[in-house]
Amino acid sequence: MADPNRRQPDGPGTAGTAESTEAGPLAGWTVGITAARRADELAALLQRRGASVLRAPALRIVPLADDTELHTATRALIADPPDLAVATTGIGFRGWLEAAEGWDLGDELREALGHAAVLARGPKAKGAIRAAGLRESFSAATESSAEVLSHLLDQGVDGRRIAVQLHGAPLPGFVESLRAAGAEVVEVPVYRWLPPVDLGPLDRLLDATCAGALDAVTFTSAPAAISLLERAAQRGRTEELLHALRRDVLAVCVGPVTSAPLDALDVPTVWPERMRLGAMVQTLTAALPGRARPLRVAGHLLELRGQAALVDGRLRPVPPAGMALLRTLARHPGWVVPRADLLRALPGSGGDEHAVETAMARLRQALGAPRLITTVVKRGYRLTLDH
Repeated sequence: MADPNRRQPDGPGTAGTAESTEAGPLAGWTVGITAARRADELAALLQRRGASVLRAPALRIVPLADDTELHTATRALIADPPDLAVATTGIGFRGWLEAAEGWDLGDELREALGHAAVLARGPKAKGAIRAAGLRESFSAATESSAEVLSHLLDQGVDGRRIAVQLHGAPLPGFVESLRAAGAEVVEVPVYRWLPPVDLGPLDRLLDATCAGALDAVTFTSAPAAISLLERAAQRGRTEELLHALRRDVLAVCVGPVTSAPLDALDVPTVWPERMRLGAMVQTLTAALPGRARPLRVAGHLLELRGQAALVDGRLRPVPPAGMALLRTLARHPGWVVPRADLLRALPGSGGDEHAVETAMARLRQALGAPRLITTVVKRGYRLTLDH
């Protein structure tokens, strides 16, 4: 349940006006974005559907074009070409070839890889392989390193030299399994994923998630999920974060590989069959509205979403105090909720009983249908639930 104290992020569906608007499928919901790459594209897709977004890159990509380790690995593979090569990401494989071009080693690297069987972790890596004038011998349908590893072990790697392009972080289980099976593995670190330079946005997203001020958080890579979890641990908020993700905040991932760190902690996740950004947004668009409970009230259809309400399908932005009251009433639809209970739910009331009346008046105005809420003299208020 969303926190009534939350500050509204910028974006559609959060205007502080009582005028109603036609609601998009994500109108009234607030979604956190942890992506470092393509964050603008993801935000646009969500906002086009009416969502508000809170952007906070959970990591940054550091290219290693001038890195001695990458240069050394490239030279070693040119001098002694591999039997097999694994491309784990499109951006990483392209970055490797671009770095080699900068060292005047591009042709030699392509020639060395041309003698190898090149395996792709997914279609993006496959596209980068083909763009380099090479052909893949295998592409994982699940876009997972586990499938690539299984394929290699099934065909046997004993005595074979394998180049593995890393994708931002070491792959110890992958590399160790190949070495245990008798392979010689040359690790190629093309870029690294590191925490963002400015941790402020990530901390704000973490705080908003723990407070239930977000309705969903999106993850486009496993390292992004790991980065958020690690930051929560550094701030002593792991249990709060996991509690929120298990109960109130929907975790939406681009695929099963991305969801793995969350799955391991029993966090429910949703992800599309087709591991693409647009497909992830479609999955979120289908899943999030299902969390709202529609109520028939005074001849109207009322639906609570984040920091807004839908009345007969039209978006009605509600002030935080009013939203706190509305959510309290909605927990007991049709029943009288005493003023004392509403006062406790009201943020910043300071125990002033008149604050309930003031907030209730503003709530009715925001909803545009005063009869949705009935005043029960000397007792409290209730939603005028249809029988």
